[in-house]
Amino acid sequence: MNVQVIFVDDEEAIREAVREWLELSGYAVRVEASAEDCLKHLDADFPGVVISDLRMPGLDGMGLLAAVQALDRELPLLMVTGHGDVAQAVEAMRLGAYDFIEKPFTAERLLDSLRRALEKRRLVQENRRLRVQAAFKDQLEGRLLGVSRPLLQLRRQVLDLAATPVNVLLRGETGAGKELVARCLHDFGPRASKPFVALNCAAIPEQLFESELFGHESGAFTGAQGKRIGKIEHAHGGTLFLDEIESMPLAQQVKLLRVLQEQRLERLGSNQGIAVDIRVVAATKPDLRDEVQAGRFREDLLYRLNVAELQLPPLRERREDIPLLFEHFARQASERLGRPQPALTPAELAQLLAHRWPGNVRELANAAERHVLGLSTSRADDSDEEPSLADLMEAYEAQCLRQALARCQGDIKAVMELLRLPRRTLNEKMLRHGLARSEFLPGEEP
Repeated sequence: MNVQVIFVDDEEAIREAVREWLELSGYAVRVEASAEDCLKHLDADFPGVVISDLRMPGLDGMGLLAAVQALDRELPLLMVTGHGDVAQAVEAMRLGAYDFIEKPFTAERLLDSLRRALEKRRLVQENRRLRVQAAFKDQLEGRLLGVSRPLLQLRRQVLDLAATPVNVLLRGETGAGKELVARCLHDFGPRASKPFVALNCAAIPEQLFESELFGHESGAFTGAQGKRIGKIEHAHGGTLFLDEIESMPLAQQVKLLRVLQEQRLERLGSNQGIAVDIRVVAATKPDLRDEVQAGRFREDLLYRLNVAELQLPPLRERREDIPLLFEHFARQASERLGRPQPALTPAELAQLLAHRWPGNVRELANAAERHVLGLSTSRADDSDEEPSLADLMEAYEAQCLRQALARCQGDIKAVMELLRLPRRTLNEKMLRHGLARSEFLPGEEP
């Protein structure tokens, strides 16, 4: 459980009494004997409240208040004062303390003030999270492209989870964009300034896996010429992305589980523990529960990794995104190759919409590059299953609307005339396909 309260007092008897009161009331509490020790456990994301005695050796309560205010002016600090210090406590309130509690105090008085302070902290952090999500929303739409319902839901889930420290398991087919989603979880969260370290578990020979993941000391094994920092240690403070996690050898699964539990690792050939702070995003094609049943994956590690699970939809389940994605990849290929971007014919678009896309977004990007090179975009399907006429019509309608809005630069009246649609009908169709006029205004990137 995350610490909700840090109580600071230089008298051990008071610390232990307050600890007992708070723990019996269901709070997770840390007690410290000095303000200096308290500050070691605080940052701007601390979710709780600080309660501090006013008079202490070294840095006193007023000094701690100043340090907390410098860290985060909205982090509540409750000041505990003696009878003769009320005037100073009032001054502390003026300088930003949340409340003061006069000694001797009852558990009820302390808990009442604490409950109110924690609720204030919760609201502050929730408002911050919502502001960050609003700021990131447009940026994320430019990374995870699409207007389909599965994609809209995925973007909402990524924004929600990016702000949290929990480990995430991504499930999806080959080419569905698992690494892109992992990168977004990192880039739109508080660890964005720290390393994002990716490791494909299927690409590492089993005999080198431990060294690659945990690092090694010089001479740890034959050929170990010098010290090497492993992927986990390199990701300290940031995100470790483990792709194809189902391929990790069982022996290494045990060691990874221990690192996640203890937040410490030992390099190969060393007995010294190293503290690590990482968030793990793991990706898999098969259901890891089936791998557990088959004895190929540890159940306890699955629970550590699968705190939250995101299912990435295959491209065939979001066909209305195909025209938008194809246009995006074709534009990128055109810029990279220095070639003009040919327009799609209705027949070519129909082929794209009818294809099953077993390689998902990665296969679509390849098709877009071939299109720019003037090569055929036709696809030989590997399945007899065809999309319904309704699916094809919806995707084609979305593409026509997008092209008309781009051609008219977001001028709704011009789009109505071009498509011969009444205003209400056009509005309903734009809403259904997730299209906004603002995307197509001059100077905006469609």
